[in-house]
Amino acid sequence: MNVPKQVAANGSHLRMDVLPSGAWSLPGSCCCNTLMHQNPYGEDPVRLVLDLAARPPRSPGEFAERCVAAGMVIDRPVGDEDLAEILEFIPRWLAVVDADTPERRAALLNELLTASSEHPRLTDHADGGWHIHYRADGLGLAGVVRAVVSVGTALHLTGRGMERLGRCALTECGRAYGDFTRGGQQRYCSHACANRDAVRRFRARRAARNP
Repeated sequence: MNVPKQVAANGSHLRMDVLPSGAWSLPGSCCCNTLMHQNPYGEDPVRLVLDLAARPPRSPGEFAERCVAAGMVIDRPVGDEDLAEILEFIPRWLAVVDADTPERRAALLNELLTASSEHPRLTDHADGGWHIHYRADGLGLAGVVRAVVSVGTALHLTGRGMERLGRCALTECGRAYGDFTRGGQQRYCSHACANRDAVRRFRARRAARNP
């Protein structure tokens, strides 16, 4: 199925205007949960929050730019309040990753869903075709991201398995990951960490054989 993709960018160049207030704006676009429109199984929102958790944005402009790069579009200024809101949300989402039982994970995620999302409804705004909104209208970027990530995480876990979030098994890494693999056996956040740990285990076995 071909789904229209809305990205407020021109090729590889992103136009961002600085408003007199110091906030950032991407003109000619509309803030919407397009990640859920593009991928109704939650993968894209989970990838976005994983990226934000690994490298928390340091400015409203960086936050906006990374959301646009992930496939979101924005119609209102992105200010310090959005940055503060998303930085407060990220640890709460990581607590879902770190939950030690499916029941605890569900309880924590339900709290995020209650705080961040609303009843679903259909919309066809922004020339994007009919799709579902899980959030209130008029939210800033952080509010939209919170809603999309909360619902996307719920879809990811219920669709793929409640164990499909974790922390990288490489001791010195520990980054969060989402398991999108077919077999559901992921233990590392990246191929680089998996390879590094494999080399370490190989060297440890060789050293044990040749003391």
